Amino acid sequence: MLEAKGIQKYYGDLHVLKGVDVRIDAGEIVSIVGASGAGKSTLLHILGTLDQPDQGDVQVDQRILNKLKGDKLAAYRNAEIGFIFQFHNLLPEFTAEENIIIPGLIAKKSEAKLKESVQELARLLGIEGRLNHKPSELSGGEQQRVAVARALINNPKIVFADEPSGNLDTHNAEALHELFFKLRDEFGQSFVIVTHNQELAKMADRMLTMQDGLIISGQ
Repeated sequence: MLEAKGIQKYYGDLHVLKGVDVRIDAGEIVSIVGASGAGKSTLLHILGTLDQPDQGDVQVDQRILNKLKGDKLAAYRNAEIGFIFQFHNLLPEFTAEENIIIPGLIAKKSEAKLKESVQELARLLGIEGRLNHKPSELSGGEQQRVAVARALINNPKIVFADEPSGNLDTHNAEALHELFFKLRDEFGQSFVIVTHNQELAKMADRMLTMQDGLIISGQ
């Protein structure tokens, strides 16, 4: 489904990615591990169109994503890609439900249908009783589950997660990673997860290890 070839990235004189090739299949959960500075987050951001490669291409179903610009790129990202970060990035003035439906409203979807989708996601995520609460009234685990629901509201083909359990305790971290498998089985999305936690990474269908800007195992 997603394929990246020859991905190179520089930040000034720093050569961060040195010709990375990677393929993510439909419905596959892939983890990316490696030491700090190996290039994991940079690769994730390029695969997810948040950054551009200096060389190489990223394509999904034969469509080259790094050729998309402006409104076309924003529309594609909103409709086809979900993001989950280490920090939930919820808007504090809005309730959990309002935070979740924002990407759907941007996509001009029916608010009534979005609220139906929120209820289904909330049930799967175990937060159905917390939708009217603001982020400050939620636990860390609940905040991150709201962020997961927000990433899924537009039913994206692929979800990118950058240290999604980094701020959670062991119990909540394990529960979140197990949840990714449940969601994959329910909706068929692919997940690409950057994590420092080797035990959690091993739960994935495939684990890619990065070192010095290259994938050295797992391809």
